[in-house]
Amino acid sequence: MTGDGWEWDETLYAGSAPHYVVGRMPYPPGLAEVIGEALGLDGTGRLLDVGCGPGSLTLLLAPLFEAAVGVDADPGMLLEASRRARDLGITTVEWVRARAEDLSDDLGSFRVATFAQSFHWMDRSVVARRVRGLLTPDGTWIHVGATTHRGAEGADPLPHPRPPWDRIDALVARYLGPVRRAGRSTLPGGTRGSEEEILRQAGFTGPTRIEVGTAPVVDRSVDEIMAAVFSLSGSTPHLFAAELPAFEADLRRLLIRTSDDGWFSETPHGISVLLWRP
Repeated sequence: MTGDGWEWDETLYAGSAPHYVVGRMPYPPGLAEVIGEALGLDGTGRLLDVGCGPGSLTLLLAPLFEAAVGVDADPGMLLEASRRARDLGITTVEWVRARAEDLSDDLGSFRVATFAQSFHWMDRSVVARRVRGLLTPDGTWIHVGATTHRGAEGADPLPHPRPPWDRIDALVARYLGPVRRAGRSTLPGGTRGSEEEILRQAGFTGPTRIEVGTAPVVDRSVDEIMAAVFSLSGSTPHLFAAELPAFEADLRRLLIRTSDDGWFSETPHGISVLLWRP
């Protein structure tokens, strides 16, 4: 149980890892350049990516460090992360299955710890204190705020239709109910905020904020949009149980009706990077 009453469980992203890799838009390569320049990274030191998922951020930043450790509680995510590292020929990353709350001093010390779309799932006060103890005196906590499963709203013309996200959300609610699901729990008020207050209470100072501009328009297929839906904690495949085939068929029909050629276009969201010092 976390300090604010939300209880994590192992089914949160169960079965979503292969969909995550396909359905999430990648971080722009410029994100690594911005972080590297801001911190003067030179290929030395170690990176700790907490709640690393399939390694999307870990593998982007790993070349900036001597070594990296990606930590996640979901074995499927780590399997995908390890596979992607092999495909990219990156051999400097160690993948560790653990909850962030259980991070141990045995991992050693780190120049940078990163959290991307993950901190809100944790007992944040506990994790902030543990991670602060793992950072070197000149280290940095990096919080990456991003939305990668869907693009920004807008009315400007794009090469293909925008995905019908409002109707997709309504379809999910028709099958799973109006209150957002999250593993065995629900999130009637959405995910939690107040990260800045928690980090200050743990002894961090800052933040320094860096905004990374939007990437070019991305074209996405029906299968990629479906994977994006299944990559979300509120619509992971297992939540649909026996109704999964029916939902999948309804979702595919909705998407095909929206785009004659089966393609969609979206403008990725910008990315916020917050730098905190211990």
